[in-house]
Amino acid sequence: MKTRTHAAILFCVFALASVAVCQQAATLPPPRAGFSFPDRQTLTYSVDWRVFPAGTAVVRFESDGNTEHLTANAYTLGAINLIFHVNDHFQSTFDRTKGCTYEFDKQTVEGRHQTNATLRMDYGQSKEILDQRNQVSGQTKHVETPISGCLTDLLTGIFYLASQPLEVGRSFVIPVADAQRTVPVTMKVERREEVKTTLGTFKTIRVQPTADAGVVKNRGNIWIWYTDDERHLPVQMQARLFWGTITFRLTGNESK
Repeated sequence: MKTRTHAAILFCVFALASVAVCQQAATLPPPRAGFSFPDRQTLTYSVDWRVFPAGTAVVRFESDGNTEHLTANAYTLGAINLIFHVNDHFQSTFDRTKGCTYEFDKQTVEGRHQTNATLRMDYGQSKEILDQRNQVSGQTKHVETPISGCLTDLLTGIFYLASQPLEVGRSFVIPVADAQRTVPVTMKVERREEVKTTLGTFKTIRVQPTADAGVVKNRGNIWIWYTDDERHLPVQMQARLFWGTITFRLTGNESK
């Protein structure tokens, strides 16, 4: 493949948009009244590249009071695994009542690249702190960047959107913490559609994350389909890029 095609593209829903730097200010709205993030719930997604099975992504929710722990593992399978091996682990800790991310960790194995990174939010001192290590070369990085207000991260942001009132025709901007910067991402609530997965047929609301500048502009589209109910469960995600289409479909939903 010409670029990194792998199960971790679950997170390109925000990661691709986040390469764009916008000037529009954004604040993170708190979750809507009565909404509750999942607890002890595991979501499993199959990942296809074009028409080929590419990998699996598994997301786990655990709550502890007002704190939510969100973990995700993404790995390639079959022939794709022979072309470009991926085994990534992501972990986020955020405030269940406000949506604010406290910490976002990444441990990525992608081909010959192996990197560990931790992004911490110090809201008291209005800064984010990045610590990163290249596991192959041993090179490290420590960066502190000013922030303003509550932020979400690349993983949590996908599921934070479920806490918002997704009304067709509405658009809103949320601030996403990326390495060394804050990126406003516009969320467009487009329309209602039916989506079929191995778990059945779902009535959904389709949302498109967009950015106004950067290398992604005019090169592809990203969508998330949330169930059209109080849960707003993401049952399908898709990135249509110049090198092919990646699709994530919900294949498992366990609570225990």
